[in-house]
Amino acid sequence: MILHDLTGNEADPNYQKLEISNGLRHYDFLKSVVEAAIATDRGFLSQTVLKALNFHAIACLHPNAGVYRPCPIMVGAKEDFPAHWQLPDLMDDFVNHVNRKWAETDTLVLAAFVLWRLNRIHPFINGNGRTARAACLFVICVSAGGWLPYAPILPEMIRANRAEYIKILQDIDASADGGKMELQPLVDFLQRLLLEQTEAANQAG
Repeated sequence: MILHDLTGNEADPNYQKLEISNGLRHYDFLKSVVEAAIATDRGFLSQTVLKALNFHAIACLHPNAGVYRPCPIMVGAKEDFPAHWQLPDLMDDFVNHVNRKWAETDTLVLAAFVLWRLNRIHPFINGNGRTARAACLFVICVSAGGWLPYAPILPEMIRANRAEYIKILQDIDASADGGKMELQPLVDFLQRLLLEQTEAANQAG
């Protein structure tokens, strides 16, 4: 059962109901895999984790959940994502780069890179944004040594500031295309949201 194929419309109430349910399981899984990575001293990102995060986000909503897309993809008017046949090498390079830099790079800089680069590659047929936001939080939590018990969760805060977030990603794309990637606006954006979470938690406590 693939609801997008059956309904042809992401606005369909059945699609949206399962999408919400998937989202809850997605975050439960993310918390569990963060805790497992810390408990087993596996403080690094893997393609297995990324594929699992995508699977939980789009299971039974879209085909090819948890596997790299087997075809080109277009999002809105944007269609200049890497070709599907490039994805295995690109993702190998991506996770290797992240893990080489893990110990020597500021956590928010690394998390921002993960968030931007996954969106730039768009390796999955759907759920790329959800996967990227979850992977970003994975890096932050594993680096911090534990799950951040804040509500709303960081990926939801990013979604709540979608217009600003998309503009930042577009600006980074442009800077990367110009030969000098500028991640700092995304680092500042994540830092601001985390500070807002901390302040809200302190006020609630």
